[in-house]
Amino acid sequence: MATGLLLAAAALRAGLALRRARAARRPPPHGARRRHLRVAKPAVILLCVGFAGGLASAVWLRGMAPLRSFHGLLGVLALALFTFAARQGFRLERGDASARELHARLGASALLVGVAAAIAGLVLLP
Repeated sequence: MATGLLLAAAALRAGLALRRARAARRPPPHGARRRHLRVAKPAVILLCVGFAGGLASAVWLRGMAPLRSFHGLLGVLALALFTFAARQGFRLERGDASARELHARLGASALLVGVAAAIAGLVLLP
């Protein structure tokens, strides 16, 4: 999960570089879009796999009730936000510029909630 969140943070950084360039009405930094896509896609995949692994670990290895902790609830919210941000990102890739603002807000919110879920999960470590 930590790797997924670090990749998501790198994707956010690249996305913010694109946003700053657009706001200043100048060309984006060389390779910023490619860098954003190169790290964002694996980040979402890793986060989805990490969510499934965490859920399986909680239920089968620790005997916990699924999603009954604050960490679990934040994890569900983070996964939903990352998934919706990815969906808007796919729309952007296809040329739908109307998805840009929603994609940015969802992505930033997803990372914030994901970090909060990671912090909340520290108390669950053995």
